[in-house]
Amino acid sequence: MEAHGVSLRGLRKRFGPIVAVDGVDLDLPAGKLIAFLGPSGCGKTTLLRLIAGLESPSAGRILLDGEDVTEVPTHRRNVGMVFQSLALFPHLSVGDNIAYGLRIRGIDRGAQRRQAEELLELVQLPGVADRHVSALSGGQRQRVAIARALALEPRLFLLDEPLSALDAKLRESMQVELRLLQRRLGITTIVVTHDQREAMTMSDLVVVMGHGTVQQAAAPLAIYRAPLNAFVAGFIGSTNLIPATIAGAGRIVCMGREFAVASLPDGIATGAAAVLSVRPEDVVLHPPPASRPNGLGGRVAFIRDVGASIETHVDCGAVTLISVATPKDRLDVDTVPTWKRSCRRRLASW
Repeated sequence: MEAHGVSLRGLRKRFGPIVAVDGVDLDLPAGKLIAFLGPSGCGKTTLLRLIAGLESPSAGRILLDGEDVTEVPTHRRNVGMVFQSLALFPHLSVGDNIAYGLRIRGIDRGAQRRQAEELLELVQLPGVADRHVSALSGGQRQRVAIARALALEPRLFLLDEPLSALDAKLRESMQVELRLLQRRLGITTIVVTHDQREAMTMSDLVVVMGHGTVQQAAAPLAIYRAPLNAFVAGFIGSTNLIPATIAGAGRIVCMGREFAVASLPDGIATGAAAVLSVRPEDVVLHPPPASRPNGLGGRVAFIRDVGASIETHVDCGAVTLISVATPKDRLDVDTVPTWKRSCRRRLASW
């Protein structure tokens, strides 16, 4: 399939007094998988529906491969879409569900059947064309919905929370399958999700949305390692957010102590208020007494062992920091008497 890119210019959508999408400017690359990520009510589904033509913008333009499609109706945009509810026809067989759009276009019955069977092979469901969708599992119905959306060889492939109804194990399996399918077809794909892990593991580009605007659009690791603001840092993965003040070039003040940082945003003035984001895996525990560069003293408040990692909550007075380590790298805090007694006292007080 030929890949097509999407450009959004000043896109805005109002529902009465509510602004759901507020001045979005985006260039989405052709042939890539893009995730619209954000909390409920942030505008990500509305933005997807605007691209699909299911909603009309209050302002702005939508361009598909350079062509302005803002006023083009949905059925002429040639966009394939998988809804959260899947919207399969329960009275039709699997094959007839997939071929429904082909039948509307007047494709002959034999060609419909052949294409449906080819698509079922593509989504790894061979031999089920004559079954009713009610006889399929949740993951199988998901694959049928994907096959139906691809039947008309769309310019764009749009998915609105497509995996939210699946159990955790099947969901992770389908994430891999969907990513491999997208790579095989090379079709520009946009997935709406509120699942950070899903967005980070599947996509080439993550668009983080909040309050109807794009907070940051970048590659998954860039979003994780270099968030533009506290909203992105707090929403993507787990992080420790610490109030700080800029002390000068490469220096900040947190909780009355000065710390060195690798870099600061351009144009930020000395004395300005800031928020320091430190990922839990970057917080390293040491037994007391600990007088180290960029070190803070604290007492263990809580330990959570989830097998593959150990999560330790450390009370540092003004803030509680979370540290995550693998079992082989963890500090055995039970051997540190002051921390052990502190942990017991805190647990007893609960």
